[in-house]
Amino acid sequence: MRLDKPIGTWLLYLPCTWSIGLAAEPGCFPDWYMLSLFGTGAILMRGAGCTINDMWDRDFDKKVMRTANRPIAAGDISTFQSFVFLGGQLTLALGVLLCLNYYSIAMGAASLLLVVTYPLMKRITFWPQLALGLTFNWGALLGWSAIKGSCDPAVCLPLYFSGVMWTLIYDTIYAHQIYTVDIHRPEDCWDKFTSNRTLGILLFLGIVLGNLWKEKKEETKQPEDVRMEN
Repeated sequence: MRLDKPIGTWLLYLPCTWSIGLAAEPGCFPDWYMLSLFGTGAILMRGAGCTINDMWDRDFDKKVMRTANRPIAAGDISTFQSFVFLGGQLTLALGVLLCLNYYSIAMGAASLLLVVTYPLMKRITFWPQLALGLTFNWGALLGWSAIKGSCDPAVCLPLYFSGVMWTLIYDTIYAHQIYTVDIHRPEDCWDKFTSNRTLGILLFLGIVLGNLWKEKKEETKQPEDVRMEN
């Protein structure tokens, strides 16, 4: 589940917070229940994604120093045990999903195709980052629909595809095309990658403050509108 490296969970969770924040009523904070629900879902689905990835790549992981100690590659866990563990994670994630409306349940179920196929993309394309972006930013659609009951394309699609572009940037750090990355220092690559958590949190806070400010501005305009009507 990579619980020792929570950055992946953060990067999966943050697009959910953005859409939940944007869906809040003017002057209101985001729905804390939904934020906690999606946080739980992010932990479970990121863990499931890692398990699927390790199952697909178990033969490759054995040959790479960075991944050779992963439980499946190292032989600590059998393929059958991996399936059982994956089933447990997906069952718990389904419990979270069933707390949402029917539209969101259908959207959440649709994301499973991306979750299962993403690990295979690096075998058939030089752009696996794009597949990761489409997968990791699904919450930008799901968060809005969980609050509003359906997706508003005018809001959700720009947010979703902006998130996909963001993923292309941070995941390309691993491919060393980012100007400020020192490709000879793995720790610098990791620091640049994890800095996107801070960026995502700042964006969420900006959305929340902007929503609260929207109500303040409306209250300021109201007396003037009344005078004009009189």
